[in-house]
Parts: sequence; C-alpha cells; structure tokens
Amino acid sequence: MSGTELVRAYPGEYAEFTAALQAAFAVAVEETFGPLTNGPIPSDEDVRGSLYAPGADVWHIVADGERVGGAVVTADAGSGKSSLDLFFIDPSKHGKGLGLAAWEAIERKYPFTRIWETVTPYFERRNINFYVNKCGFKIVEFYNEYHKDPLHASPVGSDGKPLPGTDAFFRFEKTM
Repeated sequence: MSGTELVRAYPGEYAEFTAALQAAFAVAVEETFGPLTNGPIPSDEDVRGSLYAPGADVWHIVADGERVGGAVVTADAGSGKSSLDLFFIDPSKHGKGLGLAAWEAIERKYPFTRIWETVTPYFERRNINFYVNKCGFKIVEFYNEYHKDPLHASPVGSDGKPLPGTDAFFRFEKTM
C-alpha cells in the first residue's frame, strides 16, 4: 500500500503502543493456547525493554492517516546489522497488504542495513509465512528447550512455567 508510512512514536505514546501490540499478539496466542491467564504477551517488562533499549527507534505504522500497527527497530549503521525487535499490525487490518508495505517502508528507512534479524514464536505460522515468503527472510536458528537463546530467557508466569508460546522461537535473517 503506497499510503503506508512510519511515524515516530514518542515516550508519551508508549502505553498506547504497548496495549495495541499486546492486543495484536494476544489473538494468535489465544487461538493456539486459549485465554491468557498469566498476563499479556509480551510482558510489559519485555516491551519496555525493547522500547527503551539503546538505539531503539519506535515507529507507528500509519496507513492513509490511520495508525494500523507499530515497529521497534534497532539499527547499527556502522556494522550494517539491524534488528526488527517488535512488529505488529492490528488484527482487524490483516490481509490487506499492510504488513508488507510497512516492512518495505522499514527497509527504505534503513538503507545502510546489510543484514536484518528478527524472531517469531514457532507456533506463529502466519508470521513465519510473512517473513519467509513475503519479506525474503531465511530461518537461521531454532531456539527451544534443547537450544536456548543465549541472550533471552523464556518469560515465566506465576506458576513458574514458560508463558504460552514463549519457549520456542525461530530466528530469521535477511541479507540485502
């Protein structure tokens, strides 16, 4: 969609951004695992960690003047490596090409990037299809109980067990 653009999100908007992101993520989690009982996914703490990470750029995805999603990108012009840390489209807007249009806007915003990286839960077939078949990413690693993510532990609920869908992820890379 040619009317899709990135608009900077500011700290005063982060609560609204977080709520929209968690609502979008909840749809797939609840479809797969049932109602969330241990809090939102990703947790408020995890979202804050991304929003306030050094070098993070927080973007509203806007289509035809309406906020339809968001993204958090960490980009390093020196190394040419960038990370898509969080990305979502409002579920009521799925299937309209907004995700791909938003991704293309992100690529244009960071033309110095040589390698993009992102992750998504193993159960999220829609995301896997999007990253691999629409955006050109390749799956390069599978984090699970036998091969832990060295940088992030799976968040646990009040019962001490990993929150639904947080115990296994694919890591993707895209070489430009």
